[in-house]
Amino acid sequence: MKGDTAYIYAVATADTKGSELFYLRDCIAAVGVAVLTVDLSTQRLNTPLAADFTPEDIAAFHPQGEQQVFCGDRGQAIDAMAVAFQNFLSQREDIAGIIGLGGSGGTALITPAMQSLAVGIPKLMVSTMASGDISSYIGASDIAMLYSVTDVAGLNRISRLVLANAAHQIAGAVKFAAPQQVEAKPALGLTMFGVTTPCIQAVSSALEAEYDCLVFHATGSGGRAMEKLVDSGMLSGLLDLTTTEVCDLLFDGVLACKEDRFDALARAGIPAVISCGALDMVNFGHPDSVPARYAERQFYHHNAQVTLMRTTPQENAELARWIAHKLNKCEGPLTFLLPEGGFSALDAPGQPFWSPQALEAFSTAFNAAFQQTSRRRLLRLPYNINDPAFAAAAVQALRDGFSREN
Repeated sequence: MKGDTAYIYAVATADTKGSELFYLRDCIAAVGVAVLTVDLSTQRLNTPLAADFTPEDIAAFHPQGEQQVFCGDRGQAIDAMAVAFQNFLSQREDIAGIIGLGGSGGTALITPAMQSLAVGIPKLMVSTMASGDISSYIGASDIAMLYSVTDVAGLNRISRLVLANAAHQIAGAVKFAAPQQVEAKPALGLTMFGVTTPCIQAVSSALEAEYDCLVFHATGSGGRAMEKLVDSGMLSGLLDLTTTEVCDLLFDGVLACKEDRFDALARAGIPAVISCGALDMVNFGHPDSVPARYAERQFYHHNAQVTLMRTTPQENAELARWIAHKLNKCEGPLTFLLPEGGFSALDAPGQPFWSPQALEAFSTAFNAAFQQTSRRRLLRLPYNINDPAFAAAAVQALRDGFSREN
């Protein structure tokens, strides 16, 4: 099972999903793609059809040894096997793709390891949980989720169809993989929201001849995906101009980042230009989803499923302090651009979210909290974030950051 061959890893807890796992294996092998099976059962057992990698094989990769997995406590065992499986995958150099099967426990066990794999490696999780909120299973990765329809509890006329489809999907992704292209241009990460689109389009247009511009939708998962690439060394610089995810983190919106927002930048030290894109709004879903405590606030109904709430001056000051505290930990070349003409298309004179008081509150608080150094600076600009002059300043700030890096 070594050499130049790359394999699809088919993964499940074979003590309860054995027939499905080996059916999936046979479907993949039947179309001519190499496949290996992994049994993540959290108890010692002898399955009728032994997997290529047994529970003992995987459990041995836990830092504290296999006894952490075979402990008799189901919750602890799942957590421990998830750690062991992630460590196991990190040692494999023959992964062409991965497919998992599971209910709630199996999905929680398998997907953390999937998340650890590089973007671009095909990942498919067949799960009973795929029809609900799957954000915790996907994280910032490119995992595809397929709803199992029936429970993953034996083969039947429905599960055979679903599993065969899943097998052919992952086999097709591997068999017809796009050839890897060597990109000579360094890559940049840019963050965008609908209300900052003109800015990011102008910046990308100005830089695309020199850089590979990767635009991330600032939806919480978008920021995490970008920062995962920062940590992996795949981005040379950032134009993190749309930081609205912080609004949702602090004020209970639905597109929140995690508490570790900007930490990857601090670790990497790559050149960065940061700004206030869409800090004038908190994102909710349908109007009925807005918490009752916000009932008297100012709202903008973006569409039937998106309701935007204007941030107050007090909230803007809190945002400024939170972001400044994070950026003060960054030692690489960093410029923070403050667009004094507004933070979004809705935050401009004559637009529904225009508020000079909120802008002033952010500016005052940020200026007091942000620690400028020779490599970390604040630049005030008398433009709205979507003004072409702002985009030009962002481009120049990035160029200056690269010059300061060298």
